[in-house]
This record gives sequence, C-alpha cells and structure tokens, in this order.
Amino acid sequence: MTKPSLPELLHAAVTAVGGTERPGQVTMAETVAEAIDDGSHLLIQAGTGTGKSLGYLVPALAHGERVVVATATLALQRQLVERDLPRTVDALHPLLRRRPQFAMLKGRSNYLCLHRLHEGVPQEEEEGPGLFDQFEAAAPTSRLGQDLLRMRDWADETETGDRDDLTPGVSDRAWSQVSVSSRECLGASKCAYGADCFAEAARERAKLSEVVVTNHALLAIDAIEGAPILPQHEVLIVDEAHELVSRVTGVATGELTPGQVNRAVRRAAKLVNEKAADQLQTASEGFERVMELALPGRIEEVPEDLGYALMALRDAARTVISALGSTRDKSVQDEDAVRKQALASVETIHDVAERITNGSEWDVVWYERHDRFGASLRVAPMSVSGLLREKLFSERSVVLTSATLKLGGDFNGVGASLGLAPEGIVSEDAPAWKGLDVGSPFDYRKQGILYVAQHLARPGREGTRSDMIEELAELIEAAGGRTLGLFSSMRAAQNAAEELRGRLDVPILLQGEETLGELIKNFAADSRTCLFGTLSLWQGVDVPGASCQLVVMDKIPFPRPDDPLMSARQKAVDDAGGNGFMAIAATHAALLMAQGAGRLVRASADRGVVAILDPRLATARYGSYLRASLPDFWYTTDRNQARRSLAAIDAAAKADPTPNPTPDPKANPQVDGEDEAAEE
Repeated sequence: MTKPSLPELLHAAVTAVGGTERPGQVTMAETVAEAIDDGSHLLIQAGTGTGKSLGYLVPALAHGERVVVATATLALQRQLVERDLPRTVDALHPLLRRRPQFAMLKGRSNYLCLHRLHEGVPQEEEEGPGLFDQFEAAAPTSRLGQDLLRMRDWADETETGDRDDLTPGVSDRAWSQVSVSSRECLGASKCAYGADCFAEAARERAKLSEVVVTNHALLAIDAIEGAPILPQHEVLIVDEAHELVSRVTGVATGELTPGQVNRAVRRAAKLVNEKAADQLQTASEGFERVMELALPGRIEEVPEDLGYALMALRDAARTVISALGSTRDKSVQDEDAVRKQALASVETIHDVAERITNGSEWDVVWYERHDRFGASLRVAPMSVSGLLREKLFSERSVVLTSATLKLGGDFNGVGASLGLAPEGIVSEDAPAWKGLDVGSPFDYRKQGILYVAQHLARPGREGTRSDMIEELAELIEAAGGRTLGLFSSMRAAQNAAEELRGRLDVPILLQGEETLGELIKNFAADSRTCLFGTLSLWQGVDVPGASCQLVVMDKIPFPRPDDPLMSARQKAVDDAGGNGFMAIAATHAALLMAQGAGRLVRASADRGVVAILDPRLATARYGSYLRASLPDFWYTTDRNQARRSLAAIDAAAKADPTPNPTPDPKANPQVDGEDEAAEE
C-alpha cells in the first residue's frame, strides 16, 4: 500500500471533524510538514477560522516521531485532547495503518495526590486540628467539607486524577487540600501511594505517546529547571505562541512576602533545633519590618536595610535546610510529608533571597503593594530571549503558531522576543527560521470597519474622559447594544459601566461582577447586551453572530509607565542603541490590539466595527505600525460613517434574528477561567 499523501490525510481529518478545507490550512500543513522533515524552525500566523489545530496536528501525526504540543492554557489542552485529537486519530487510522497514541501532561498540582487525600495536609498551627484530620475538621455540611468528601469518593472512580475531570469543580481551597507541588511531593519511591500516583501515571502515558499535549508553563519549567519533565521529543509545536514570552517570564519570576516567610517559619519550627528556628524567626521579623515601609516601584540598587534583611533570610533558610536534612522526629505521624512541605517553603525563600542578594544585571527587582495582601518583593528576568533561544531551538524542530505573530507587517518583533535574529539572517548564536502568514478565510475588508475616533482628545493617565464616554454612548446606541468594550484598566471599565448604565437602555455587564464564563454566556444570549472588561476579554471571547458587532478599545494598551519590568526592558533596549518604545511598548500594544480586534469576526457571516477611541492611532508616528498589526479592515476616521454602518448592521441583524450558538467552554481558552498557576 502506498504511503498516503498529506493532502489525503488533511482531507480525511477535516471531513471527520465536519469542517471545510481552506487554502490557508493546506498551506500551513504542507509548510509544517517541511519544517518537521528538515528539522527547521517556523513562525506561522494562521488567522481566525483557518483551522490551525488540524494544520499542525495532521503533519505531526503523519511524522511518526514524538511531538510535543504546548498550548497557552489548560482549557486549550482539553480542546485538543478531548475533541481535536480523538477525531483526527480516528480519521487517519485507516490511511496511516496505525493508531497514534496521544496524552495530556500537566503540572503535578493539577493531579489528585493520594497521599494528601488519605493522610491529610500537614498543619503548621500549634492549636487546632491534628496533622491529618482535615476531613473530620471540615464540617460535613460546609462547602469545604462537602467538596472534600466528594473528592474522596471521586478518587475511587477516576482514572486520571485530573482536576479538570472532576465535575462539578471545587474551589482552589478545597483542591489545595488534596494536591501537592513538585517540591512538596515525596517522590514515587518514598510514597506509600507511589504505585498508584496519578501524576506519575500521566508521565508514563506521555512517554508511550507520539503526541504529548502540555502547556507553556510546564514547557518553561522543563526548560528552566533542567530536570526533565517532558519526554524526549523531536518536534515542538507551540500554539498560541504570542503568549509564550509572558508565560516563561511568569515561571521565571520569584516572589517574597512576609506572609509566605511566616508560613515557612511555622512549618519548620517543629522539625529543627531551637537555634535554627530562632534564626529564621528573627530574620522573618527583620524582613517584615522592611516590607512595612516598602513603596511600589523598581529597585535599581538594593537598599542597605533590604540587603541585610535578605542576607539574614538567605543564611537562616540555609541553616534550616541543613537542619531539616539531619533531624527526624519519630513522634510525628508520617513526618516525611511534614518535612517535605517545610523544606519546599524554606527552599523557595532561600532561592529568591539569594537571587536578589546576588544582584544579577539581567534581573529586575521591584516592590508591589496590594490593598488586601500588603507588600511583596518580586524579581524577574530582564529578558527571556536568551533562555528561549538556548533551551527551545537547539535540539529539535520548533513550530510556533498563532493568529497574531506578524506585528507591524513582519515577524521580526516576535522573533526578537524569542531570541531569534531577523528573518533571513543566520549567525552562530541565533538559528535560522522562516515566517509564513497563511492569512484568514475571512474577507476582513468586506466584513469589518476599523474606525479611529481622531477628533477625541488624547487620553491622559488619570481622570474620566467625558468625550470618550459620549462617543462610546453614541456608538452603542447606533449598534443597538451588541458591544464588547475592551478597556486598558479595570478602573476605566468600571467608570464607563457606571456612566452608561444610567444613560443607555441596554444591559451592561461588567467583568468581576460574575464569573467570566457566566458573563460571556449572558453576553452571547442577548444581542442587546454589552460586556465591559479588561485583559481576559481582550484575548478570551469567542462570540460569533449578532451579539458582538461592535468592539471598542478605549485607548492604545501601552504598558503602564510605572510598570517596573516593562520600563526596565524598554530602557535596556534604549541603552543598547535600539528603540525601546517600539521594541517593547509598541510591540506589547500591537499584540493586544490584534488580539482584541480579533474578537469581532469569528465566522464568515460576521459583520461589524472595531472602534479605537484613541486619536493617536491615526495621528502618531507609530500609528501605522499598530494599524498594520490589525486585521485588514476597511479604515475610516469618519464618525458619521461608523454610526451609519453600525445602524445598518443592527437593522440587518434585527431582520434576521438567528440566535447565537452558545459558546462551548471547552473550545474557548478563557471561558472557564484561565489557570494562571497551571505549572508544577
């Protein structure tokens, strides 16, 4: 039997999922196959509606070697493993004459820990419940008690132990009672339940699979910590690749808070000698005194008092770590679990304190202050480009794909953030790569209008923009509701909602007043409804049809001037002779705006307007760069034209009131809440 061609395989897969073959999808699949075959690297932009999942899954499955697919969120992982991969494998099986195996791999804390479930959570308080009786301590009638009892029953039924397979879900507090981080894990060889460990079973399944689906966070941990989590693989495909730098930065960021240090003190106090415990307690008190006076902002040179406090913490933590390794308390039931939790807490404090004390020129250190949680001290890498270049591109073919990778007309901005030289330039330090835009099946110039409100005043940093509110009200009235309002801050979204709820006869939903999934569901269900919010909505709403025909951005979403990390990165580019504003701030804004504008056209029948209520998009020198990063909508600054178009679209929608399909939470990476801590 002759080997099936890639077009045959793609046709079978598209037919199986009930889709339509698109030229961009075919081009993508062929290009991905070429990159896999010759071991090269590829950045590929595939617009909404291209069908990019099959565009990379089909050549990956046809390849026959192990492929790791890393997505931005746990929800997108589920979409691939529960929907796309099963149907694709079934369709390709007769042609490939084999059934490729696939598996999903997450961080350890996403799996039920049988040790925690049966032995309980080590308690650090002097008084209160015993070490391992949280099930008895939680009242059976309380929400926590009911969740714990339900999870104990679920443990006997589940095959995966995966939190996402527990329906209905449980609170983070309840889940923390039955899960552990990688540092807290006893290890399969030392754990009484190691043979039945769900996390270990997931890793074993991954080792036996051709396609392993993971997330950016776990990919970052695998690269940064050096301890292999992912199985050996010949090809890496990064979906939603515009998120990768942010996710890797998050994993590489360290944090210290007084509360965190106090917990570590309590956990270690019962397990080490009095001298070691007192040393850590004293260091904790010194650190807390410094943090009480901390003001938000970057720390370019560590002040003397903070330096002394951090050195004291580092040295005390080192002493406790040594003591934890040399003492044992036979009176404490299952003391290994207690010790492991204490060790994990103290090691984190030691590592972050030492990192800041060492003062690398490649790190940025700053204070943050939260109204509820108080001050925290944070440290993050100035750039992760070198790390990504070294860890991702050296030993395998890498394909990075997203609907938004081409900013300002080329891929070089995103490429630079990944540690890549400009396209076409080959050097010893930077691998060669190719960029490809396969377009979108949508006709953006006929389906959408980009309207820039050039007549408005430039937005300032503070204060209500009364002219912007007036403009927004008129646009919403012309559209008959149907508006997704994307705001640069939560305060701006709240102000707009408060102003317009009393003036407009349409429902206005506000992010934070209900769960994100419920808000999007209600927004889709009633076409008159408006939804206002911030970052999660810029990237996470998939509502095709008449409910979303006006997408409004209040202003260009540049990073805040007082953002310590972004401003430090911008200054570093300037100091190196580059244009920091364009490389950092404009690239950040272009990426968000491209994602936000992508909320408008989600299907071939969608029509509408993207309205930017910031005149700088039309008047500033960088405006053309930002506009070139957006879908190719018909462009205007004529306010009357925008209103007439919205009124015509509204009239057409009323004449054909076909209900919107209810969004599928599993098909939307943000609907059911993005897991920011998906890693180990």
